[in-house]
Amino acid sequence: MNTGIQIQNISKTYGDVSALRDVSLEISEGELFGIIGPDGAGKSTLFRILATLLLPGSGQISIFGLDVVDDYKQVRSILGYMPGRFSLYQDLTVEENINLFASLFDTTVEEQYELIKEIYSQIEPFKNRRAGQLSGGMKQKLALSCALVHKPKLLILDEPTTGVDPVSRKEFWVMLARLKKWGITMIVSTPYMDEAILCDRVALIQDSRIMKIDKPESIVSEFSDHLFGIKSSNKHQLLIDLRTYEGSKSAFAFGSEVHYTHHNRLDTADLRAYLEKMGHSEIEIYDTKPTIEDCFMDLMQEKNG
Repeated sequence: MNTGIQIQNISKTYGDVSALRDVSLEISEGELFGIIGPDGAGKSTLFRILATLLLPGSGQISIFGLDVVDDYKQVRSILGYMPGRFSLYQDLTVEENINLFASLFDTTVEEQYELIKEIYSQIEPFKNRRAGQLSGGMKQKLALSCALVHKPKLLILDEPTTGVDPVSRKEFWVMLARLKKWGITMIVSTPYMDEAILCDRVALIQDSRIMKIDKPESIVSEFSDHLFGIKSSNKHQLLIDLRTYEGSKSAFAFGSEVHYTHHNRLDTADLRAYLEKMGHSEIEIYDTKPTIEDCFMDLMQEKNG
């Protein structure tokens, strides 16, 4: 596949705070690429630079051969941008918002309806409702329709599912998968690790640096430790006690269980006896499969020594 976006050694600081440090990556045409990391990692800063809303401190970005600084007007004409916070006109109706965005790019909803119909048709029955009165999921669909109405070559989605209910989150990713048939290159940022597996490739970012770039399944396959899921009657104390157990390598809370790795071969009978001694009951110790989140935590631990 041809390279669509080239990001080379991008850095950005706000005073003494480094938002991005020497970030480099390449994204292919038609790829659904994820930028995965927690709040404050640098995702939104990178997206604002890509969208020509911020100047990089150093480095270069090329989008389909256009420089984001020198050719920013042309770049804006070929991209759709959906910021993390709903930013459409809340006092305008659904129809007024999308018609406005279409007119800004010298097109019409009718001309591009085939592209947006799978999304827009879900909110079209409410076209006379003010945007501020929509639910979170409907606002999300309207924002995506507005970002797509001019058929952009690049779609930038900054944490589009944050604060949205689980059903709407799932529906949104189904919509993105369907958009791939149009050949639109998509870059999506999210703090939700479970969304990483829905991307073609991901970049894991933490503390303004890229830690890893690969296919989600490849990242998971490189997890080399034997991973255990452990439960007890006191999850909070279980986490503390596992981290102080002799030979403990890592222990992180995952839902109702703790994911645990050991430096050497773990004797589960000894561990169970230790936990019973520490006052735990209803103890469960079992093998479990790593997720992208386990890999992220492992990379963070390696980075922090």
